[in-house]
Amino acid sequence: MRSYIKPGIKVLLLSAICFVFSIYTAYAQQDYTYSQYMNNQTPLNPAYSLLDKNGSLNALLRKQWVGIDGAPSSFIFNGNMPIESINGAAGATVKNDQFGIEHLTEVNAFFAKSIQLSEKAFLGVSLNAGFRNYVANYSTLDSNDPAFRDDVRQNKPNLGFGVMFYSDRYFIGVAVPELTFTSLGSASIQDNSYFRNHYNFSGAYLIDGGKDVKVKPAFLATYTKGVPFIANFSTTLYIKNVVGFGADYRTNNEMAGIISFMMSNFRLGYSYQFGTASNNIGRFNNSTHEVTLTYRFGQHLEDINLL
Repeated sequence: MRSYIKPGIKVLLLSAICFVFSIYTAYAQQDYTYSQYMNNQTPLNPAYSLLDKNGSLNALLRKQWVGIDGAPSSFIFNGNMPIESINGAAGATVKNDQFGIEHLTEVNAFFAKSIQLSEKAFLGVSLNAGFRNYVANYSTLDSNDPAFRDDVRQNKPNLGFGVMFYSDRYFIGVAVPELTFTSLGSASIQDNSYFRNHYNFSGAYLIDGGKDVKVKPAFLATYTKGVPFIANFSTTLYIKNVVGFGADYRTNNEMAGIISFMMSNFRLGYSYQFGTASNNIGRFNNSTHEVTLTYRFGQHLEDINLL
């Protein structure tokens, strides 16, 4: 038997969906931001790949509003290999972001090169290029309603660049990993916030407290036109280069607790992010779970890269 939804209920349902989307956009995580940015900056600034003389493979899974159908989820995978003969690195990043009916996939290859400024100071630059695929399945909301009949499917090329000044104790960088010249997904409920130019500013400093203790304060600031400016501030305590405990505060009233375990080849991390003010939408909990896994390979595995 075919079921029908009364017009009034349909309007309320669609209004509720749009309301949730608009709330998420208002507090929106900037494009592909994540709580454990202090442990892997390469997706935000590919010049960061120059800091580790080993090749590595990194995966991140981020789930928000767990248990709610269509809740935001992100997956990021990146890998890089050093090119020691020219003080360079090369690799690729794959990103997949989904929220409700919207689905964005991005694939980029990057190359980075460093210039030695002093005994321990370097200036790194990077260039990345790839494509973005955007899909919005509006017909799944109501295929019988003309307003939701047409899906949106588009592909656009992508360019980006990054600059990073670093040593074995600190780094500071700026990057535009998604440089957009034309709009993408013009019918998007999120009003194209995914497809505007994103500017990432980041830095960290490793404080050596002795053989068994190190402390790393770090920050990440992201700016996108038309999206609220967001800055992150974190501190991580490392014990015996094996376990790390950290906390991150985000200026949109969110905090995260972070724990990571390190070995010569592997790093496993978990973070739990939660709202500290009005980030709960009615009975929807805006908490976010995030898991990261890194595998390192190369000739310098005894040097665990805490930056």
